Amino acid sequence: MEISVTKANRLKEKPDASKLGFGTIFTDHMFNMDYSVEAGWFNPRVEPYAAIQMDPATMVLHYGQAVFEGLKAYRTASGAIQLFRPADNFKRLNRSNHLLCIPEFDETLALEGLKELIRVEQDWVPGAPGTSLYIRPTIVAMDPFLGVRASHTYRFFIILCPVGAYYAAGFNPVKIWVTRNHVRAVRGGVGEAKTPGNYAASLYAADVAHKHGYTQVLWLDGVEQKYIEEVGAMNIFFMIDDELITPALNGSILPGITRYSVLALARSWGIKTTERRISIDELMDAHSSGKLQEIFGSGTAAVISPVGELKYGDTVISITDGKVGPMANRLYQAITDIQYGKAPDPMGWIVPV
Repeated sequence: MEISVTKANRLKEKPDASKLGFGTIFTDHMFNMDYSVEAGWFNPRVEPYAAIQMDPATMVLHYGQAVFEGLKAYRTASGAIQLFRPADNFKRLNRSNHLLCIPEFDETLALEGLKELIRVEQDWVPGAPGTSLYIRPTIVAMDPFLGVRASHTYRFFIILCPVGAYYAAGFNPVKIWVTRNHVRAVRGGVGEAKTPGNYAASLYAADVAHKHGYTQVLWLDGVEQKYIEEVGAMNIFFMIDDELITPALNGSILPGITRYSVLALARSWGIKTTERRISIDELMDAHSSGKLQEIFGSGTAAVISPVGELKYGDTVISITDGKVGPMANRLYQAITDIQYGKAPDPMGWIVPV
């Protein structure tokens, strides 16, 4: 299908790249594509950024049938623009589609649509250190219908947002709180899908954590509330006795793109890496015995997020004396150097725009 382009008549003023926050400023254009049972996915287009008109009975508003992704575009020192593993994001979006009964789309077409959108919006890709263009592909159910079923119509859209650091503190250790009273997802549900309901389910516990001075929630499994799963919007890693350990994907953990990247790089460096179940008790015992060396999260928004403090029950532990650990720092530098074109890409992850 041909991707049509309609330019906006009036353009917004570009923000100061040195003062960017996260998720508040949006570009002049967006990508849109529609779905109907009769036509399938049709009318891929780049057009001016605008509100999506919805009937009050639109199904996504009532039953939450929606999926989304998050990735970034980066400007190199030479001024070139590049994407980091975008095909993996569209592949994961289609996996989420499957779990939410949303029709799958052509991943190649979606990637070309994204590239075309970024070409139109190339002046919005910031060049200040640590900045990037955040990309949010989303699919929502559009039928105006109050019966409980999968929708027959959908809107696929991509919006862009120039961003600075995800955390105001930048690349510094965060504090995480282990909740024992709430669960985010269970195996056999949609915990491994990137769908809005999973994030809505995390808000209450996150609010409690914030009130206690903690940045993120560390979730335990929803069945035994014993095994570690993930942190807020990130996957989690532990360096224990020179071994890099992360919870195995079990159907309720999001298969992070940055998670895969961390594992691949660590293995290429000869570091022992393991994907397995790890209990909160094992983690606390590792700290007590002096074997716990580092904890850090991984995700598109923050890349690597070191953890300096963890609270479980009445016990508070400090990790790496509240400083960035060597493994977190090495991974952060390696990934961001590839993303910004400062280092070679040995894995074939970069896609030029």
